[in-house]
Amino acid sequence: MSVTLDQIWRHPIKGIGAERISGAFMAPDCALPLDRAYAVIEAGADPLQGQWQPCRNFLRGAKAPQLMAITACCLDNGTIRLSHPDLPDHIFDPKGDHSNLIAWLGTIYPPERPAPMAVVAAPKSGMTDANFASISILNLASLRALEARADMSLDPRRFRGNLWLEGLAPWEELDLIGATLVIGEARLKIVEPITRCRATEANPDTGVRDVPTLQILQSGWDHSEFGVYAETTQAGHIAQGDKVEIIW
Repeated sequence: MSVTLDQIWRHPIKGIGAERISGAFMAPDCALPLDRAYAVIEAGADPLQGQWQPCRNFLRGAKAPQLMAITACCLDNGTIRLSHPDLPDHIFDPKGDHSNLIAWLGTIYPPERPAPMAVVAAPKSGMTDANFASISILNLASLRALEARADMSLDPRRFRGNLWLEGLAPWEELDLIGATLVIGEARLKIVEPITRCRATEANPDTGVRDVPTLQILQSGWDHSEFGVYAETTQAGHIAQGDKVEIIW
């Protein structure tokens, strides 16, 4: 079976909203366009603009599972529409006043956590969990293996990946560290595995933790890794349905 690019996802605000897209232009030293382009820091963190910071400084699903139920839509005018099942939609304007977004998020953020404080812009490498311009690549066969062990369907949005591949064997992605993937016109080198956090336990439809994904990974495969980080080494356009070639 050949390997293909099945899904492409971006997350315009780190930890807050997922959006499926049909294609993207990949460039070295850059995140997938509009992926983790912004982030919201908690009170007490330094509101540095355009600089990478560790994930502990930001709002994210591991701290607040309700954030996992937010979807995003990047609009033509540069704004981002955010939707949550329990809230009215919010239009976020990166160039405008951010106080309304902070208030909107505050209604679903745990009161015991430091409060949402400010929006920061990411560097061109994106505000990913890795401190380089990472593209997260995930394997649908591994997802199906995890679903079988969990005995329930698992929405891909739980894992906040960028590229989902079809055609690999379960967990084969973890054996591809150092390999290069040719996807469309782009090339991406696989760098390291992704260690997962509790964000994956939350249902993206409800924002409620409903499956112990980390326990299932540990009990089934003796690790908490799911997916791999890659970096773009050759610029080019990628699109859903593209064939994926693996080279060493």
